Amino acid sequence: MDINWKKNIILFLFSQTVSLFGSSLVQYAIMWYITLKTQSGVMMTIAIVCGFLPTFFLSPFAGVWADRYNRKALIILADSFIAIATLVLAILFLMGYDMLWLLFVISAIRALGTAVQMPAIGAFLPQLVPEDKLTKVNATNSSIQSLVMLVSPMLSGALLTMSTIETIFFIDVITAAIAVLTLLLFLHVPVHAKALEKQTISYFGDMRKGFAYIKNHAYIKNFFLFCAIFFVLAAPAAFLTPLQVTRSFGSDVWRLTAIEITFSVGMMGGGIIMASWGGFKNKVHTMTLASLIFGACTFALGVVPDFWIYLIFMLIVGIAMPIFNVPSTVLLQEKVEVDYLGRVFGVLGMISSVMMPLGMLVFGPLADIIKIEWLLRGTGLLLFTQGFFLIGNKVLIEAGKPILNPEQ
Repeated sequence: MDINWKKNIILFLFSQTVSLFGSSLVQYAIMWYITLKTQSGVMMTIAIVCGFLPTFFLSPFAGVWADRYNRKALIILADSFIAIATLVLAILFLMGYDMLWLLFVISAIRALGTAVQMPAIGAFLPQLVPEDKLTKVNATNSSIQSLVMLVSPMLSGALLTMSTIETIFFIDVITAAIAVLTLLLFLHVPVHAKALEKQTISYFGDMRKGFAYIKNHAYIKNFFLFCAIFFVLAAPAAFLTPLQVTRSFGSDVWRLTAIEITFSVGMMGGGIIMASWGGFKNKVHTMTLASLIFGACTFALGVVPDFWIYLIFMLIVGIAMPIFNVPSTVLLQEKVEVDYLGRVFGVLGMISSVMMPLGMLVFGPLADIIKIEWLLRGTGLLLFTQGFFLIGNKVLIEAGKPILNPEQ
């Protein structure tokens, strides 16, 4: 491990923070633009499917790339690709081509970039950070990302009120350029061993080996199964709450901003908790606690009649997210062989990108027929029940135990 790892991780997290800031400004701007213009569950569903489905198709390929090629170069290429697409969209909007379908297209293009970035970043971090510091770094990264997600909806809401959506597109292009230049000019990390080797196995052979690796490790299979069900059930809480607030409490922009801010403050708090506490000794116990909290709060979001109490439960949902995400990410980073990390994170990206849209294909149209509150109550109960699957799974409990010998 490079003795300059602290300098390297600061540079890397800085570049990712700047890039995320621009991306989340655009993400909120698109989401609110569609929500406020249409107030339609079907339109929201189309936008979400466009934002996730490309990630599903590209993730298994991107996972192989992350294991075969320079991970830093992949992150730079993905950021550049998204920035160029956003620049083209901004110019089209300025010229008066401001059709709704263009926003769906840009969501799909951004999703392709995300598909490349997710496995590359997941596999790149263990190259930068000593194993015993992974929890702290992942938790710190989670808090920084949450801080960005806290500032960006406020700024996005303010910019939409004061200027145009094109301004936000241009900000994203500038932040992507800063992020790319930081990685290109200042972050010098040796390329991982597999990327330097002559690739003797075919591209699809590598992909098959990745799937076989997952198939032969029961804890990864069980964890991915849990995630698949979780993401379907979490779809209403993740995507329909802005629509619920617009219908049940009022369509003011400040209310949409308030739920995003509250959620982000919660996530920031959860990241700080994980950075200082680190979770239970067994990572799966920490993940179980977070799952139970998430299920209970999802149910509560479908019950509370007062907007301010609603915000309190949104805050707790935010706190629960890093308490689940950090130990689950570190579990994979610690246990999966370094040459397979990209492919394992690629499959995880595939699951996370397709299961929520699948959920929305059901829950989005349903939201135009029955009250969103009922959807939240039903999925909340199911999510709470699912939390017990983790604690009752012997394979996962065994995998979650602390690593006593770092050399293993």
